[in-house]
Amino acid sequence: MERRDFLKLLLGTGGGLLLSPINPLWSGESKGAEPSLPALAVATGSIPSRTTAAAIQALGGMNRFIQKADVVVVKPNIGWDRAPEQAADTNPEVVAAIVALCLDAGAKQVKVFDNSVNDPRRTYTRSGIAEAARKAGAQVLYVDHSKFKDMKIPGGEALKSWPIYTEVMEADKLINVPIGKQHGLSKLTLGLKNWMGAIGGRRSLLHQQIDLALADLATVIKPHLVVLDAIRILVANGPQGGSPKDVRNTNTIVAGTDQVAVDSYGATLFGLKGSDLGYLREAQSRGLGQLDYRRLSMKTVSA
Repeated sequence: MERRDFLKLLLGTGGGLLLSPINPLWSGESKGAEPSLPALAVATGSIPSRTTAAAIQALGGMNRFIQKADVVVVKPNIGWDRAPEQAADTNPEVVAAIVALCLDAGAKQVKVFDNSVNDPRRTYTRSGIAEAARKAGAQVLYVDHSKFKDMKIPGGEALKSWPIYTEVMEADKLINVPIGKQHGLSKLTLGLKNWMGAIGGRRSLLHQQIDLALADLATVIKPHLVVLDAIRILVANGPQGGSPKDVRNTNTIVAGTDQVAVDSYGATLFGLKGSDLGYLREAQSRGLGQLDYRRLSMKTVSA
């Protein structure tokens, strides 16, 4: 099947609107922010792939972020041996939609991987992400532990250096695709917390100063696009859950160029404010993003 035909099938649409930038003057050549385009988009809808595409379209389309021949890393949460309905891992339809849109925008290669907590052979399969991403055209990879390299973190407070996956740092474009979940230690796991799956070493040590550590990592791991999966959110017993009673359907995708703002908006889906999360307060204090997402240009759409 031709990729464009696959994308039409995946998104359940004729494709013309979703495959082109929303702003006809946007060339896709500039690496800076486009003043006429929003920094944050919130889409709601009952079909995850279409909702994802609508959120990205509201930001200006995938061509805003991906240029021809880019090698793209799409980093979902594939940490847990759970089914999609249990909301412990990123929704596979969300991941597949992003992969397909990247390839349609001209990406040379799209890589999907995570440093799973549970056995990756089980998490990749049971989450549904491996199959969905491959069908969309991604190269789905297990983490190669020889590719974790100790990298300096200038200005780090809890971390002066840490092993980070080289393919994350060397990608032409990096897309963070977390799922929103309750977390006993950090209150919530959203975008910044998702970088725990991009690092090696004894990750449990980071728990001692989790807010500082997450902000430290965010100073060196900088995504071009963040797509927060809040189709189903885990509101209790995170981060791995297990019981359907802990899952709430919100049918929402939050996408943006400011990783702090995306997480801050995501917190509201749990009845919290971004300022309730220590790592977001710390990240803003370091100039890594805007905690008050209302100060940014935002678009809300229905899919």
